[in-house]
Amino acid sequence: MALEQQIQKDIMTAMKAKDQVRLNAVRSIKSAILLARTAEGASGELTDGDIVKLIQKLAKQRKEAAEQYVAAGRQELADNELAEAEVLAAYLPKQLTPEEVEAKLKEIIAEVGASAPSDMGKVMGVATKRLAGLADGKTISGIVRKLLG
Repeated sequence: MALEQQIQKDIMTAMKAKDQVRLNAVRSIKSAILLARTAEGASGELTDGDIVKLIQKLAKQRKEAAEQYVAAGRQELADNELAEAEVLAAYLPKQLTPEEVEAKLKEIIAEVGASAPSDMGKVMGVATKRLAGLADGKTISGIVRKLLG
């Protein structure tokens, strides 16, 4: 089943179950899909890969919002954001552990012949393409910096 159809089905399921957190999270995905589809210059068609990128962006926004809420002393709002981020994560491919990311980055560093911190750009270009959806850019860049440093 296509990801978009699964999302539509999950909206109905969450409505029937009266699961407000899940409903809000899944509706935000549907909203992002509609916005991307109708954006200026958009073709109107989205692949599952495009939808996964949208969901990653939404999950990252939720986590950042939760950090802001914690800093402001609003734990109940942070908990809600984290709960929605957890729902969004269910639609994403399994994330690699830092150890798995490091192993893949060592292969990429050897492949591109990087040896100094000045080669970070070459490594990041290849790594972000290969590890797209499997690890976030912050994690990748931190590990690359450590390996080349």
